[in-house]
Amino acid sequence: MPYRTQQGLAHNENVILDEKEEFILDISAQNAPGNPVVDSAKFAHEANLSHLLSSIILPNYEMPYRTQQGLAHNENVILDEKEEFILEISAQNAPGNPVVDSAKFAHEKTGLVSLDKCGIENAAKYVSQKLSEENYTPSTWRTHPLHLCPPEIYSPTDPRTRRTLDWIFLVSALNFSFWSEKEGSADAERERFGIEWRSGWGNDEKRVWTGYWSLVAAIDRALESGIPITDPAFYSSLERCPDSLIEFIFTPAPQCTEGIPLLTERITILREVGGILCDQFGGSFQGFLDAFSKCHGGPGRGSALQLVEMVTETFPSFRDEIVYEGRTVHFWKRAQILVAETWAAFYPLDKPGTAQLHPFFPQGVHELTMFADYRVPQILHHLGILIYPQELIEQLRNKTPFLPGSRQELSIRAASILAVEAVRDEISRVRSISAQQDDETSDVSSVLIDFYLWDLAKRIERGQDVISGITTQEILPAHRTRSIWY
Repeated sequence: MPYRTQQGLAHNENVILDEKEEFILDISAQNAPGNPVVDSAKFAHEANLSHLLSSIILPNYEMPYRTQQGLAHNENVILDEKEEFILEISAQNAPGNPVVDSAKFAHEKTGLVSLDKCGIENAAKYVSQKLSEENYTPSTWRTHPLHLCPPEIYSPTDPRTRRTLDWIFLVSALNFSFWSEKEGSADAERERFGIEWRSGWGNDEKRVWTGYWSLVAAIDRALESGIPITDPAFYSSLERCPDSLIEFIFTPAPQCTEGIPLLTERITILREVGGILCDQFGGSFQGFLDAFSKCHGGPGRGSALQLVEMVTETFPSFRDEIVYEGRTVHFWKRAQILVAETWAAFYPLDKPGTAQLHPFFPQGVHELTMFADYRVPQILHHLGILIYPQELIEQLRNKTPFLPGSRQELSIRAASILAVEAVRDEISRVRSISAQQDDETSDVSSVLIDFYLWDLAKRIERGQDVISGITTQEILPAHRTRSIWY
């Protein structure tokens, strides 16, 4: 507050306050008299230290309910000057996703991969069009033949709910490092690690699943054979689920000459996460979600990002981060994808006469980023969004391995996060201008874009799709980093 106002008030002079100053005093009056923290906040206001003001004063101000609700639903809300003041300060200090902040830092410090503005604009137009043409929505998750789906209408007491949540958790815990040393060779598809199982639930035709889908097929095959592999109480127990049984579950197809990568690390992770769920959360991922809900005052109160943070704080094997040049860089690939898969699996279906909110994330998942792996960066480069220096291109062509935390690996992952954020922003901008803003558009998040790009990359890899209508770059081999993080 201006010094002349403080002095006038201190000496009981007649001081004319502007509305913002009256507002500050109104909030301050709610605090204990003489609290030096409040006095400090007033000083911070005078000095334009808005980060101090927002953290000390703002928690004591509750914006009127009609304003909160209107803003939450993107309605046209007329704010009074006090409310505009609050939003202005809050916007300056709103906590962002640490993954985005980390990506900006790593992108700047590594200085290796760059983003192409024209490529972003072209790719955004292409992806936006494809999302609409293919009606690609969060509910597309249910159409994948290997996915174990929950009940169409959410019920916390339905056994299928707990079963699906435990399935998603296990898949996310082990969702890393499926690239094959044989990729690019003539016999790669025949000899690389793969799981022979059905073509899907309810489809008896046999086929071999490779890559990420080999993990899903192995888990589904085990469940079908009566092995309760998704039960944390089972896979955390050495007696009930010895290492030899886990190795058996990942038995490859007869023609394969590779086993699943990092089997020992996968077993270690199973013991870790299963033990934590059993010791602290009643032996299920549903119990973990219940604990999260209680921490935030009830169902749907906590955000998707807050759940990601709780996952990384609770389970060390989900803590995908590294110290680079003295700063911790967060990627949180599997933690974010765990939350995103939960969001997609339980996304309310559009049914006549129903208006369901998401049971876990009624506010959506717009805080989350893409999942920085090795497949999506490959397609981002192909789309002309990521620009690689010639030395990096040659390293990728030669399948040069990159160590976890290396400059090349960090630069590719960081740039990929920023690239998808930029594509999302461009899609939102263009659709807004075109007056296409509707319920479907509101769910064009970085998560949905990642899901689509990953599916597109796999179709292109299998020769089932090709990008047309925009200029593309050559499809380089995905970068090779053997790691439990992705």
